[in-house]
Amino acid sequence: MAARDNAVGTPQREVPKKRAAWGSVTRELVVGTALRIVADAGYEQLTIRSLASEMGVAPMTLYHHVSSKDDLLDEVVDHLLGEVWRPAARIEKGWWAWLAEAAERFRQFLVDQPAALHVYLSHPVVSPAALARMDEMLRALRMSGLDEHEARRAYAALHSYTIGFAALQASRAGWRPAPGTKPIAHQLAAYTTPRQFKEGLRYVLEGIERRASAGAGSPVGDAAVPRAPAGQDGAGGPEQSRPEPNGGRRDAASG
Repeated sequence: MAARDNAVGTPQREVPKKRAAWGSVTRELVVGTALRIVADAGYEQLTIRSLASEMGVAPMTLYHHVSSKDDLLDEVVDHLLGEVWRPAARIEKGWWAWLAEAAERFRQFLVDQPAALHVYLSHPVVSPAALARMDEMLRALRMSGLDEHEARRAYAALHSYTIGFAALQASRAGWRPAPGTKPIAHQLAAYTTPRQFKEGLRYVLEGIERRASAGAGSPVGDAAVPRAPAGQDGAGGPEQSRPEPNGGRRDAASG
């Protein structure tokens, strides 16, 4: 009888996963398992039910450790961000190069990690790694000569530029021009490349430098930002030695 039951073509019952031992589930274990699911199958496949099944526990057990899928994704993204956001450049060596590398790392992170892009586009992120990154970026911006208020405004410009660029780049990653596509479409497609990100980042950083050199404390309305007076665009700043976002000189092509 046993031989017939195990004959070829006989459906086999799926062996249930071993249930987790009582009291062995921790928030760290929950987040670690979620990280594995996201890496293997994508964040779209991560649900409280799928996570509970993977861990061999009842879904309600997980609610003792995470409040929702969004809370869980925030933890996953915080872990991933904490591994990659810090620039190799030392902030004490120069605010420009440090900010350029920090922005580039963040853009690449968002493009490489769809879960992170989803989270950053969904709500303000206030996880430990995100706040640590923000604090260091504000420190670098204050080193440029901006006061606290202007440093925060500059941070908002850098942050929104990077997230917006990453979102556009990721959304167009699968685009392939059809035969007969107009040349202008190819030109526009080049606007979402890493090279163009560095070009745009240079404009942002140059604006920050001009703002700091002209005196960030001067009153400027939110409705309009006047240009610096003629002859004061650089305000005597270290134009000749300032590093580019790509690590080269000012006239070097972005990589």
